[in-house]
Amino acid sequence: MPTSKPSPFFIWGLILLGFAIRVPFTTLTPVLNQIAQALHVSVDSLGILTTVPLLMFALFSSLAPKLAQYSGIERLFTMALLAMVIGSFIRIFNVPTLYLGTIIIGAAIAMLNVLLPALILVNQPHQIGRYTTLYTTAMTVAMAIFSALAVPIVMASSWKILILVLTALLVVTLVVWLPNNKNNHKLQLSQEISNASREKLWKNKLAWFLLVFGGLQSFLFYTGVTWLPTMAQDAGISAGLTGILAGVYTLIGMPFSLFLPIALTRLELKQRRYLMGGISGLGIVSLILLLIPLNNFIYWLIINALLGLTVGALFPYLMTSLSLKTTSAHQAAQLSGMVQTGGYFLAAVGPIGFGYAHVLFQSWFPAKVILLILAAVMTFCLLYVERFEKI
Repeated sequence: MPTSKPSPFFIWGLILLGFAIRVPFTTLTPVLNQIAQALHVSVDSLGILTTVPLLMFALFSSLAPKLAQYSGIERLFTMALLAMVIGSFIRIFNVPTLYLGTIIIGAAIAMLNVLLPALILVNQPHQIGRYTTLYTTAMTVAMAIFSALAVPIVMASSWKILILVLTALLVVTLVVWLPNNKNNHKLQLSQEISNASREKLWKNKLAWFLLVFGGLQSFLFYTGVTWLPTMAQDAGISAGLTGILAGVYTLIGMPFSLFLPIALTRLELKQRRYLMGGISGLGIVSLILLLIPLNNFIYWLIINALLGLTVGALFPYLMTSLSLKTTSAHQAAQLSGMVQTGGYFLAAVGPIGFGYAHVLFQSWFPAKVILLILAAVMTFCLLYVERFEKI
């Protein structure tokens, strides 16, 4: 598929896509109690709002490359953003529309997740690292900003106003993105070749290793976001201090979003393997420390910092690899669809399975051991994938 000069709005559109790709659903996590009180339902019944998008990512990711063949990548992004605006807005009415809107948002974000590597590859094939940095950094910054603003906005107004603020952000993203439709790129491949390519990919051992790695890094991130504060409180850390720990966990990986994608494009294969293996090793060290639940803030700060650094680096590494390890936009889209379809199924069961293991064993220890084993498997998959330049 030939490349052409991107729209002047491409960079700003990419940055705003980074803002829109997680914020519409992650922002609600700190205010679930207030939403539950306003809707007169139990907060447990709303806990699934953070899992539903992950399930939608898994269910709809495989459709993205096929849809992009017919509509083109840029136009599919426009349709996905329009769906997100509608889905976000209808959440303010009642409990059923809250769930329906979340489902729509999750399905739309699945399209963006899968096709972003292909979008960069076709628009800026020689600057993959720089443009991957733009949206991964924007995503991290947006999550931190809106997570911090969520409670003050709700306390000063209501949860519905928060939803409307998020909807306004999506409207701005859609408007800024619209000029990019003039530079629409279709994934031009016949149905027979497309099916054969997809079937070949699902038989590719390296692709499966990348799928397992992608799923386990998401599993690790979302499990940490959900349960690290609770485990710290169970160990005796105050709720106020666990809020600080959560902020450290989310923000400390931001430098990796800034420099890692660019660095990966400049490093040799062996150098990438050493760098990413070392970063994954930090996560394993943090999970070993987690086995001993000391009532000490500095101890928990070290755990959150090490694990936050790890998960903060692994996501931009994955998104950069989807472009670096493929030779065309179509292959990047198909590999991204495969990895994210299987990967998000693993991610969706992470927080739920971790919590269930705690209930089953009446202790955090077995769940922590399982998490440590999975982190070791994730690291092995990463090191294996980095033995090869291309999938």
